[in-house]
Amino acid sequence: MATIVTGTIPAEEFALVHTLETEPTTRFECERIIKSGEEAVMPLLWARNVDRLELEDAFDADSTVDRVRLLADFDDEYLYRMDWVDHVQLLLGMLTNGEATILDAYGKREEWCLRVMFPTRDKFSETHDFCAEHGLTFDIDSIRELDGQPAGRFGLTEGQYDALVLAAKEGYYSVPQERTLEELSDELGITHQALSERLHRGTEALVEDTLLVGTDST
Repeated sequence: MATIVTGTIPAEEFALVHTLETEPTTRFECERIIKSGEEAVMPLLWARNVDRLELEDAFDADSTVDRVRLLADFDDEYLYRMDWVDHVQLLLGMLTNGEATILDAYGKREEWCLRVMFPTRDKFSETHDFCAEHGLTFDIDSIRELDGQPAGRFGLTEGQYDALVLAAKEGYYSVPQERTLEELSDELGITHQALSERLHRGTEALVEDTLLVGTDST
């Protein structure tokens, strides 16, 4: 069964440690990570909350990064392509030994937050063993096994998923509103208070599982 794991890695064991130390307000978000040879990975990386020239000076002095190329400049955020060439043993282990897919990777201050999907729980266990053998840190925040239902992919209960999908399809979120909470609750056979709770908790779960991954708790 596929397993989604969320956890944190110290920057000193991962990538861009010098850059994160030099530019502590910068927030990095990986658009994509692919393997690039036996000792490197190649991310597409968004950088936010930073001056471009200061950031690129930090890149130049960072031993964990090479061949940095600016792909897009949107005034207050920048998209780079680069090679991570050092301190990426854990990431390489996930991609090769664990057959993992990196869903999200965010860097800020002194750590990286990763959300990773493993094809089986055993593959995640192999990565856990790999960390122990190589003295690497991957502090687990959450583990969620997918049971084949789409709800599990987003951290929702089946009831929350059904309620959110029905509300969207029936125009509850439209402006002007096409269906009321009472009408939808009648269709689901539950009270409008119960439906309201499902929608609120489901929305909270979606935001936490997508928009807030890797952000500060505040």
